[in-house]
Amino acid sequence: MVTAFGVLAGAALAGAAPAGAVPAGRRIAPGVTYRQFDVAAAAGPAHAHLLTVDLGNPHVRVDLLYPGAVAARATVSRMADSAGAVAGVNGDFFNITETQHPGVEATGASVGPAIADGHVLKAAVPDGQRFGPTLPQGTNTQDVFGVGTDGRARLDRLSLAGTITTPEGRLTLKGLNQYALPENSVGAFTSRWGSASRERAVCGTDTRRSASCSTDTYEVQVRDGRVVSAADTPGSGSIPAGTTVLLGREEGARRLRKLGVGDAVTVTHTLVAASSGVPYAFAIGGFPVLRDGTALSGLDDGTSAVRTVVGFKDGGRQMLILALDGAAAYRTGMTVAEEAATMRSLGASDAFNLDGGGSTELVTRNAGTRAVTVRNHPSGGAERPVANGIGVFSDR
Repeated sequence: MVTAFGVLAGAALAGAAPAGAVPAGRRIAPGVTYRQFDVAAAAGPAHAHLLTVDLGNPHVRVDLLYPGAVAARATVSRMADSAGAVAGVNGDFFNITETQHPGVEATGASVGPAIADGHVLKAAVPDGQRFGPTLPQGTNTQDVFGVGTDGRARLDRLSLAGTITTPEGRLTLKGLNQYALPENSVGAFTSRWGSASRERAVCGTDTRRSASCSTDTYEVQVRDGRVVSAADTPGSGSIPAGTTVLLGREEGARRLRKLGVGDAVTVTHTLVAASSGVPYAFAIGGFPVLRDGTALSGLDDGTSAVRTVVGFKDGGRQMLILALDGAAAYRTGMTVAEEAATMRSLGASDAFNLDGGGSTELVTRNAGTRAVTVRNHPSGGAERPVANGIGVFSDR
């Protein structure tokens, strides 16, 4: 892994463009351009790192970066290099800490839905269980930024649709590889979850993340269409391919207790898009800040921070990825309202806020290299392991 904190501090930032100017970019790969520039913000100048991606270029694609499991964390540079990406940025907010639940493991899993290479990884946690700033009016944890199989970027909403068919009847599946399940529900965990404990999934309520953990829980393991084991408490450890763990809390636990080893159980699940009829090749959670050229109502205009935002223009054919610099001179950052205005000034019709602060990180390759370089200064002084990110790939 190559970092460039010293180079950035000693040269790139000193040569930044005047506020308001966007200099010509440097080509990273066919259809992928990187540039940096200053932006005037209320709390002081912010320094922006911008990737422009031509989704219409046949040699370019974007996809989810993740550490190989939902409940895991890695730095953006490590995920980008492992996947062979030419550039990347951090992604969704995630379950970073569990100080309010002593003894419970933070899973590292992201808040919102996630799709990688066309495969559904997870669904969204309840709104009250999310990490991150207050959501804008009219948004929720199911909101995503994604790219369809047609190569167009979109904002959408992905909800879980799933069923559990048992000898006692049919149950509605309310969770998929989530660090928090709705009250009174049953959720499914697959091999994509990873090895982290599932205990966190039964903590908190639909409206209060810090509420105590449920003591009324039950889980069963299903393999080859049959229940193979059951337990009164959530388990941990890797889930074998072809096995599904069903975890229930409150009423969901009471329904699962009716099952016995050997009972036939069928589990189905998918993510359903609210507006697009095109399947998603990639999708990531966060929250929208700009739609059809108009900023969402009620965006925070008082809290400045280092931020990451992604957007698109030209009907989803051009993608913009912007990460602010966390160096001391620029660490005040922007408000969410200023972030939306900045993306609109760059020509974006739609924009979507991702995790920020110490998570904000943008990486690109240098010409002739196979390892990425960290382009911004992470505000914590080092790369933070995160749940996922957006990777930019090129076959040239």
